Amino acid sequence: MNSRLSDCHRSFLALPRWVQVWVGVVLVPVNASPFFFLDTPTGRAAALASIFVVLTNLPIMWIKRGMSRLMAVPHLIAWVPLLPYLAARLMFKQPLALPEILLALALIVINGISLVFDTFDTWRWICGKRDTPGQPPREACV
Repeated sequence: MNSRLSDCHRSFLALPRWVQVWVGVVLVPVNASPFFFLDTPTGRAAALASIFVVLTNLPIMWIKRGMSRLMAVPHLIAWVPLLPYLAARLMFKQPLALPEILLALALIVINGISLVFDTFDTWRWICGKRDTPGQPPREACV
């Protein structure tokens, strides 16, 4: 077990520094913030999406022993429907309290940017680029 955790940590550290900062300082904190807003529909919807992403990405990371491009797929599944929902709340549910507006805007901007990366990573994974950063290349099954 300790070996897998070490592999996952090594894989994260093998990512480009800007990706580490993006994930650790921006993406994870923004997607954890909805748990402070569970009294709002925006907070509940975003928290459910975050739970889905964590519950699907952790097994992928564990099995692949690191940061596989396959981890982008759950983001697409969760955030593609979440972003239009949040946009609709901002446009049609007036008046929203300022904290809920700021949460929705932060999620739309940050997850919208992330979806661009996730789309490319998903495409690259589909096309066969399935290496895991920080892990030696593995032989394909024949």
